[in-house]
Amino acid sequence: MPQTLLVTGAAGKLGQRVIAHLMATHAVAPSHIVAATRNPEKLAKLAALGVRVRRVDFEEPASLTAAFAGVDRMLLISTDAIDRPGRRLAQHKSAIEAARKAGVKHVAYTSMINPEDSLILFAPDHLGTEQALAASGLSWTLLRNSWYMENLAATIQSVLAGGKWFTATGAGKMSYVSREDCARVAAAVLASESAAKMRYNVTGPEKHTTTELAAIISDVYGKPIEVVQVTDAQLMERLQSAGLPAPIAALVTSFDANTRAGKVDVVSTAVLELTGRAPQSLRDFLIANRTAPG
Repeated sequence: MPQTLLVTGAAGKLGQRVIAHLMATHAVAPSHIVAATRNPEKLAKLAALGVRVRRVDFEEPASLTAAFAGVDRMLLISTDAIDRPGRRLAQHKSAIEAARKAGVKHVAYTSMINPEDSLILFAPDHLGTEQALAASGLSWTLLRNSWYMENLAATIQSVLAGGKWFTATGAGKMSYVSREDCARVAAAVLASESAAKMRYNVTGPEKHTTTELAAIISDVYGKPIEVVQVTDAQLMERLQSAGLPAPIAALVTSFDANTRAGKVDVVSTAVLELTGRAPQSLRDFLIANRTAPG
């Protein structure tokens, strides 16, 4: 019998692309896909194609088991609930427990690079979720996604406008990955029948320092960019002066500190291995999105 596959956060950018790849790349019938979202009205087009759209709210744990009923494999896309400590982890734990009770066989989870050794302030959410999966008795796949190339959009606009890139990353390197490549990987894992417990770092094909990133961006956009290295405290001050609330400024600063410490200095071949196609390079991504960096 064909498997029934569920995607949480299905109205989000990643979730929608995962579902698109399930249907187009893996020929999964819409009737065997469950799109789970807090806002079913946003997925009317998918529903019209035959995808089963179900309302799922992780803040309502009692409703989740019924929502996951009849599902064989599930993609748990990490939520955006980072407004207060512990909220996102509690949501994820509720989803995992509901999946167990509903008889879901396999859960894939979108995590982050090296959550067990990270300076990023929300890393405990991801590590705790990984630990909850390990203790659940379910089979699982951890998709430790690197930072999206799309997340560079605001930075690109800012540094091109001002000509300077203030950073606390030092000589640390990171391998950015496109959201589309992450979606292709997630769809491939979800559509498979593997019950193996696997952990993948999902990255782009190369890693760069901020100085190297700036050189690529400058070349693609034809504008000079000066990289200015600052301390964590100086970066915090600049971010708050630009209007960011202190908690968000601290979170952004933790990203730079984490990169500087070498904790995301990782390049993997997971995209190629799981999808059969090499990941998009940062330069190619920037060229493809040059007229609209966001």
